[in-house]
Amino acid sequence: MKVKNKQIFIPLAALLLLALFNLAMDPSFFKISLGNNSAGDPVLTGYLMTILDYGSEVAILAIGMTLVTAACGGQDISVGAAVAIAGSVILRVLVGQGGDGTLQAPIIVAFLIACVVAMLFGAFNGVLVAIFNIQPMVATLILYTAGRSIAAWINNNELPIVTDQTFTYFGGFIPGIPVPTPFFLAVVCVVLILLALKFTNLGLYTQAVGINASSSRLNGLNPTFIKWLSFVILGLCVAVVGLIKTSRLSTINYSVIAKDIEMDAILAVALGGNALSGGKFNIMASILGAYVIQFLTTTLYKFNVSSDALPAYKAVVVIILVVISAPAVKDKLAAYGKKWKKQKEVG
Repeated sequence: MKVKNKQIFIPLAALLLLALFNLAMDPSFFKISLGNNSAGDPVLTGYLMTILDYGSEVAILAIGMTLVTAACGGQDISVGAAVAIAGSVILRVLVGQGGDGTLQAPIIVAFLIACVVAMLFGAFNGVLVAIFNIQPMVATLILYTAGRSIAAWINNNELPIVTDQTFTYFGGFIPGIPVPTPFFLAVVCVVLILLALKFTNLGLYTQAVGINASSSRLNGLNPTFIKWLSFVILGLCVAVVGLIKTSRLSTINYSVIAKDIEMDAILAVALGGNALSGGKFNIMASILGAYVIQFLTTTLYKFNVSSDALPAYKAVVVIILVVISAPAVKDKLAAYGKKWKKQKEVG
């Protein structure tokens, strides 16, 4: 099968276009150098390392968003607010209320509690979608609206700061390792989901429910549980990103943390060639799409595009992807392709 007929062709083509654009405009974009971070440890720096670093957050969320999209035919727009909640829980467990910044509990305990909380909020969204049949974007609008207020309430609207240096490793660098830690966390998440898809029927069941929930029920599946489970898995991904986000600054800003990250996650799924209406999906295409989105974001920042204008550029990309993935457009392109091929054979 030719590459152009494979689902991963779209993100690969987008990556190539961005790479060629940056190569033509400024070849130094691809320069990677060895420097030192604030702690004095040697680290790799450059635009590509920034893409690898921040793109990993989107890649982790894209895993759960892909499953939600495939199973439910809709997207979760509350992940940014949920990240704020998970991060707030981590800080509350680590330093307590009004603490001096020293660790009151092990980091792993705080993370596991955040996982439980994030999965509970994911389960709440899943109940609204799977049991009450509310459209995913409408159902998750509740948490999207209230999530950051909940995050602020958890810490009494205070901004706790963790003074322990080891906490910064999760969103920065582990001493002696020059590659950003978020990349390794993303690799772990990708490996786990690939193992789950390989050794369980999660992928098959998710696709079956997304394609036709009624038919899957007649074949012995439980569409309600599969849809609910996809939101719970997304909640687990949210907790990991919450750890990374709060670790970067050792504190939290409830109104800014993970702002608009849900759009990047959704766009990564779309850029990966996955149908936003549900059904068949490709996790690796979504992962690649996530890094392409960060590639685009970093490129726009490099050329001094205002952060307020970034959503507009990404919205244009979403529109283009949605139009291209529309069945009518696909049929037209296929018809033109056959016609061109036929003319070439005749000629």
